[in-house]
Amino acid sequence: MAAEPPSSSLSHRTTGSTCLYPLSQLLGIPLDQVNFVACQLFALGAAFWFRVYLTPLKTNSKIRHAFATLLGIYFSIFCFGWYSFFVAMGYLTICHISRIYIFHYGILTTDFSGPLMIVTQKITTLAFQVHDGLGRKAEDLSAEQQRLAVKVKPSFLEYLSYLLNFMSVIAGPCNNFADYVAFIEGRHVQTKLLEVNWKQRLPPSCPEPSPTGAVIRKLCVTLVSLLLFLTLTKTFPVTCLTEEWFVHETNFLTQLCYLYIVTQASKPKYYFAWTLADAVNNAAGFGFSGVDKNGNFCWDLLSNLNIWKIETATSFKMYLANWNIQTAAWLKCVCYERVPWYPTVLTFILSALWHGVYPGYYFTFLTGVLVTLAARTVRNNYRHYFLSSQATKGIYDVVTWAVTQLAVSYTVAPFILLAVEPTISLYKSMYFYLHIISLMIILFLPAKPQAHTQRQPQTLNSVNKEKTY
Repeated sequence: MAAEPPSSSLSHRTTGSTCLYPLSQLLGIPLDQVNFVACQLFALGAAFWFRVYLTPLKTNSKIRHAFATLLGIYFSIFCFGWYSFFVAMGYLTICHISRIYIFHYGILTTDFSGPLMIVTQKITTLAFQVHDGLGRKAEDLSAEQQRLAVKVKPSFLEYLSYLLNFMSVIAGPCNNFADYVAFIEGRHVQTKLLEVNWKQRLPPSCPEPSPTGAVIRKLCVTLVSLLLFLTLTKTFPVTCLTEEWFVHETNFLTQLCYLYIVTQASKPKYYFAWTLADAVNNAAGFGFSGVDKNGNFCWDLLSNLNIWKIETATSFKMYLANWNIQTAAWLKCVCYERVPWYPTVLTFILSALWHGVYPGYYFTFLTGVLVTLAARTVRNNYRHYFLSSQATKGIYDVVTWAVTQLAVSYTVAPFILLAVEPTISLYKSMYFYLHIISLMIILFLPAKPQAHTQRQPQTLNSVNKEKTY
């Protein structure tokens, strides 16, 4: 999560278009965010046109690649200027640093680093998938790695289209190269239907899957999220967490509750951006994931969050698994499943580095390591005692829901505050309570193994070696 930039940010940055400046002034929203929303709404219309008039049934895949690429490049220039074309992890970090020290420290803007973060994910994802396809034996790959392995070197046009297509260049999400090429070539839906036993789930006369219903539902979510964002963030501003009265005059329980409310108020902007990005891809016909057990078509292949599961999460793991889903999948693909030591710690560190260089990010992700390990330890030691009846299971779920939501609020506070001083001030006023509790749990409770879990992907040549946590 991140603090919103003030409208004055325009005077310090000249990237992007200023043609929407009057609208920005009228709404009281920074120009960079207006440009972002305008591009995504235009992309939504372009996506419908792309699906209908450049259908793979009538259009060569090279034309579809070229159109998607050129429009994506235009969107990038419109929103972020020419900075949007320098990529890879090293340059991404340099951009994060320049954003802090050249522009404004403590202000998180919607700038060129956003698309670079998505492009970095795609470059590294494709690199590992090419490595799996051309540099490793099939028996050394998991089933998922075999499915996604790229066995033929992509053409330059395919590469550009994958990185810069208009559906995902502004806000993502990251996707797999094999899925994207299948979509461009018109094999996307058929491929996903073949992955499930769809003939037993669908009637013989079932129509071709249409994304229209899914797009409408997601647009409704974006509208509600936008309204919540415009109201809640003004009512419960993040700046209150750093004010004198909150840090020094408010009691612990009040701080706990208010911190939860502030972090809840910060979430709708993510719900808005990610759901709109998902809808844009669906409108173009990309994102079909198959058929559910009731025979309904699903369009959640590229979904970045599950709002219901986030808000009802009863564990830190469940919360993280449903928040920024595609980034979690990227971290699993390029780090968690591949590093030989300390996969949880290294994955959190990579996630922090990818997000940027604000100290608050590292406070959040390192705190997240502690909380994750502590939550896992508690769950493995005590959860089985509460599964004997529906009543005790219900009590357990309510308690763990409350604990999870408060723990998340505490953990992500530095992500919102960004800087060291306000983070330390807030945590000090709350006695570093979650850090202390998590450390005590890790140090004094026995580390029991998780039942029925398999972290390392299964391959034909899997070795039975435990990786060190």
